[in-house]
Amino acid sequence: MIFALLLRIIHYTEGDIKMTIYDFEVTLDSGERYSLQRYAGHPLLIVNTATKCGLAPQFGKLEQLYKEYQTEGLIVLGFPSNQFHQEVKNSREAAETCRTTYGVTFPMHQIGDVNGEKALPLFKYLTTKENGMLGKAIKWNFTKFLINKEGIPVKRYAPTTDPSKIAIDIERLF
Repeated sequence: MIFALLLRIIHYTEGDIKMTIYDFEVTLDSGERYSLQRYAGHPLLIVNTATKCGLAPQFGKLEQLYKEYQTEGLIVLGFPSNQFHQEVKNSREAAETCRTTYGVTFPMHQIGDVNGEKALPLFKYLTTKENGMLGKAIKWNFTKFLINKEGIPVKRYAPTTDPSKIAIDIERLF
């Protein structure tokens, strides 16, 4: 599976095939590994997070979006990263902080890099599909990626973008 995924990434970068987020596996904070194919047919909002970041109150607004649009199929996915030195060291602790402090019920994943050689393959893909204001690299926590029902990234939002401002774009995906 990993070898096949690496081949697809190589082919993708050469422009031979069309990838979607459904081609990636990720790991929940509990350690459960799964394919994003699980969310086929659902719009997604993928966010790199950090519990000790000054933008952490966005967790509450992300949860509001999730609750408001969940019945229509929206899934919010949180991916903690300590690449900016604002996350706890343990994935379980990060997820628990999100749940107890901000009431998060959407899926939280294991802590991983979002930039560089060690970046999660999903984030390598996302940053090649949607540039930020200052290039491809993620510059800070709470960068957000909106994904359509076909698994294609359609928009990238800056860390400071208020999640409530994304609602209009989410509604266009239904």
